[in-house]
Amino acid sequence: MSRVADLFLNLVKYDTQSCSKSDTYPSTSKQMDFAHMLEEECRRIGLADVHVDKHGYVTANLPSNLPAGSTAPTIGFLAHMDTSEDASGKNVNPRIVKSYDGSDIPLNDKMSLTPSEFPSLNKYIGQDLIVTDGKTLLGADNKAGIAEILVAMEQLLSDPSIQHGNIRIAFTPDEEIGRGVDFFDVEAFGCAFAYTLDGGEIGEIVTESFNASQARFTITGKSVHPGTSKGVMVNASLIAGDIITAMPEDETPATTEGYEGFYHLSRIDGGVEKAELIYILRDHDIDILKKREAFVAELANNLNKKYGKDTVTVEIKEQYRNMHEILKDQPQIADIAKKAIIEAGITPIIRPIRGGTDGSRLTFMGLPCPNIFAGGHNAHGPYEYVPIPSMEAAVQVVINIAKSVGQNIRTI
Repeated sequence: MSRVADLFLNLVKYDTQSCSKSDTYPSTSKQMDFAHMLEEECRRIGLADVHVDKHGYVTANLPSNLPAGSTAPTIGFLAHMDTSEDASGKNVNPRIVKSYDGSDIPLNDKMSLTPSEFPSLNKYIGQDLIVTDGKTLLGADNKAGIAEILVAMEQLLSDPSIQHGNIRIAFTPDEEIGRGVDFFDVEAFGCAFAYTLDGGEIGEIVTESFNASQARFTITGKSVHPGTSKGVMVNASLIAGDIITAMPEDETPATTEGYEGFYHLSRIDGGVEKAELIYILRDHDIDILKKREAFVAELANNLNKKYGKDTVTVEIKEQYRNMHEILKDQPQIADIAKKAIIEAGITPIIRPIRGGTDGSRLTFMGLPCPNIFAGGHNAHGPYEYVPIPSMEAAVQVVINIAKSVGQNIRTI
């Protein structure tokens, strides 16, 4: 088994699920435990200035090995530690499918990963795949990215003939709940530009992301005994149903693609007295996203006219913005990644991501940060899988980027 696959299989043993309801940072203590494990791994492979801060950010440095008097921009590579709330990340039990033959892959006695439902599988016939047992997500989003960065640093350390400038790495918590870089110190990280390795099929480069906001509806009802409630009871959960049915049916994740945005109900909790709905609002066009925000605000206003003042409140929070607004003026950063991918014998795939990464926010925080592939598919659920050759290719792309920056500093 390759080094990157072996490390990845070790990393997914750790449950690092984040929690949107938590008010701590990181949102779960198990992410901090994982951070300290990564700290030790960074030290073991020989990285310098390894540190875990109070927020759970793991940072480390690979010093330049350029000849004396030569300089190159300091660059960075980042990946996030947490896994999604959408499926369990506890007791992940991965399995390697050797030389995938194009048939259905049984995950357990009730579930199968099938090319008819997930045609991306057809691209990987003959390759070794890592899949789940159907009970949890896999965690390739984003432990594949972590493994790839660490193995690339390990290989650069072991081969001093590959000249490179100063390289910084960082592993961040809480990306899946939109808080990944809330406390990240861009100035201290000290990079001219960086790359996240986060999801995406082999060859993918992302310089366009969604604009993203969250809308949290809180509904206040009135609970009385159902036997004597006529004309008195106000059922918060039924009002929540009004909100759900008012949302455009053809503007959901299941009905949109490409540049089409959506309203996505990501969480619902409720009873008679209280109910809460969390929607995420997405669009590549910021003006359309603002219209979505206005729509949910007006929906709450109309429901208050129907049910009474302050029955429904909605809190709209910005999560991240489309990195393209910044990266379009610095195309050389993506060009370096494109060249590195081609040198690895891979065809680059340049397309907008129907989501976002820590890089989306970091780009607006002053650290230009496109995303490159980590190799995973079907994130956030039990059908997640990752081809081992895709992870190996990502390692090579990181090395190629480091080499390119070190050898062609005049092009930066």
